[in-house]
Amino acid sequence: MAKAPRSLAGKIVAITGGARGIGRATAAALIAQGSRVAIGDIDAPLAERTADELGSATIGLALDVTDRASFAAFAAEVESRIGPLDVLINNAGIMPIGPFVAETDATADRIIDINLRGVIIGSKLALERFLPRGRGHLVNISSAAGKGGYPGGATYCATKHAVVGLSEAIRSEVRGAGIDVSIVMPVGVNTELYSGVSPPRGMKVAQPEDVADAIVEALRTGRTDVYVPRSVGPLIWINNLVPRFVGDLMMKLLKADQVLLKTDPVARGAYQRRTSEPPATLGAPAASAADPAASAAEPAAPTAEPAAPTAEPAAPMAEPAAPVNGAAGARVDAELETRAV
Repeated sequence: MAKAPRSLAGKIVAITGGARGIGRATAAALIAQGSRVAIGDIDAPLAERTADELGSATIGLALDVTDRASFAAFAAEVESRIGPLDVLINNAGIMPIGPFVAETDATADRIIDINLRGVIIGSKLALERFLPRGRGHLVNISSAAGKGGYPGGATYCATKHAVVGLSEAIRSEVRGAGIDVSIVMPVGVNTELYSGVSPPRGMKVAQPEDVADAIVEALRTGRTDVYVPRSVGPLIWINNLVPRFVGDLMMKLLKADQVLLKTDPVARGAYQRRTSEPPATLGAPAASAADPAASAAEPAAPTAEPAAPTAEPAAPMAEPAAPVNGAAGARVDAELETRAV
């Protein structure tokens, strides 16, 4: 018999890259469920402003997901101000795109630092709290790109594959400990991270609210694999069963092999310019803080996500889709909302 959906009323939820995009939409959806929410973002003033706008005693705090001390301080402050953490949503992420051979090492470091290292740090800090209590829910925002490879986003895809593998392993380790792990895998989300990108043929671009609703459902039901839209799951399953040449043909027919290579440089320009600027000091407004669409895990703004990360100076990647935030040691985060392909 199916279990009754869990109530989220009173649950303490922390969201990284939460100032815009998927992070902000998820915060709003959880507040509507009666949860108490804390959003962390590299852009502290924007995080505070977003929290004020969302109301319901939501708090906005400075957070650099690439820095363990910053993440630990964020988690400690959340618990001291609103209570023991029940849910962590690792939403912060970035998506610089372009031909792999043209990608600078600094850009690759940034992507790995934010999209993977940030999730590793956050997951450890959450589990350190969940395990002694025998309860908790970890939500890691990956992408459909975590189940396949898309030309033009090689390093991005690598980090999203890693998030899936990381989450699968964590889930196996904590099975029976009262802790749930959910992996959220959107195809493309209408956030800044996905600006200038067209979805595969026959697919619609999801809205941040669609991802937020899917996350709420996962928290209420304990669902592990969360595809947005849900129809993506069967497509990925079928693709894994058929011979490789059939999968390649499907990619060509859907034009999925061109999604990250043929983008609109004008529509993507603001995202690329902002993310290629020198990193801001943690807590200082990001260059595009006024843009309500960005986010850290996948920007709608990721995020994410993803609140978008700032970047260290870095050479753009062959396409005007230059690198985005985050480098080891750089102060970055983002709703540059996971969330893209």
